Amino acid sequence: MNQDLGLKILGQIMDWPDERAREEFQWLRLMARLKYDGYRDFQAGMRFIESLATWLQQFTPAERETAYAFVRYTLVYIGPSEMHRLVEQFYPRTVRDRIIRTVAAERGIPTYRVLADADARAAAERLRRQTLFMGLSDGARIDTVRHANVGLITNEQLVLATQVDRDKWADLLENLRADLGDPEARFRLVYLIDDFTGTGTTFLRYDQKKQKWKGKLIKFRESIESAVTALGGDRILAPDWELCIHHYVASAGAAQAIVQRHQEALPALNGDGWAKQVHASFGTILPQDLPINTDSRHAAFIKLTQSYYDPKIQTKHTEVGGAPHLGLGYGGCALPLVLEHNTPNNSVALLWAETDGGVQENSVVPAMRPLFRRRQRHA
Repeated sequence: MNQDLGLKILGQIMDWPDERAREEFQWLRLMARLKYDGYRDFQAGMRFIESLATWLQQFTPAERETAYAFVRYTLVYIGPSEMHRLVEQFYPRTVRDRIIRTVAAERGIPTYRVLADADARAAAERLRRQTLFMGLSDGARIDTVRHANVGLITNEQLVLATQVDRDKWADLLENLRADLGDPEARFRLVYLIDDFTGTGTTFLRYDQKKQKWKGKLIKFRESIESAVTALGGDRILAPDWELCIHHYVASAGAAQAIVQRHQEALPALNGDGWAKQVHASFGTILPQDLPINTDSRHAAFIKLTQSYYDPKIQTKHTEVGGAPHLGLGYGGCALPLVLEHNTPNNSVALLWAETDGGVQENSVVPAMRPLFRRRQRHA
């Protein structure tokens, strides 16, 4: 659709007078061009303004101003440039700092002396090569990490996923030993990388029904245990290896929960071959007051999340979050957040949910129209 036509239709939907329409159109054109039109999952032929017009029509005329104000003043959109910046900063701000601190602690010297001391500098270079980077999802952007750190990180240190077969593990170990000229060399730092965490449950959670810990961290532990068996007892990781967990973006709640849950899970994780220490780091942590349920100013929009709701968006996978009603998103996170490659289900459902509505259990349920359509990982 032509953008001017889309804006005209939007103005009619909102019933804006000419002066208000000119003001809003100026803002909408700017934001569409700089940010929102770049959202990956818009359908062909549709961009932000068309999507906004369609989205607003699901509400009554009296409710549309509340919905529009949420988009205008509350929505947080992390675009490709912001995310790319977080990925680029990962090595210099997080990894390099960890390497320097580790070497300084081992040698009993201040961190500022590491690069000035020839032996310490050599130890840091060795430790850099002994660092393994593994993606927890495609959001880890391993390809960008590689491109941003040419000459610092080799291809043989980067793995797209934690579920690795025997041949890949053997290849990683063989290349490490060849580069260091040490037939006994093993990895000492392992980074598990992901793009976003809203609750931390996908990474680590306790399943009350099955009475055991589950999540990506548990799968990673199982993967390295299987690797040792497959390699005939040859360990990929050094006895004193350390695990580093990095998310480019995290909610304030998840940043705390990941650390806390790991401490609670230590009895299940500790044992032969597990990390000596575990560190959590984040490219950026969202503000503590970002969730819309922390501010009474959003009461009218929260009411919309309850009125325009289809229980069909609930699945066995969303039950894990602990909040049965997903109006405020998975786990009740209540985030007004959109990432350029996908909308987290931790965000309020009105942003991403798409259903047909209809009669359910003798009541009429409204159809849900997404502003930023979400690509579901689970059906």
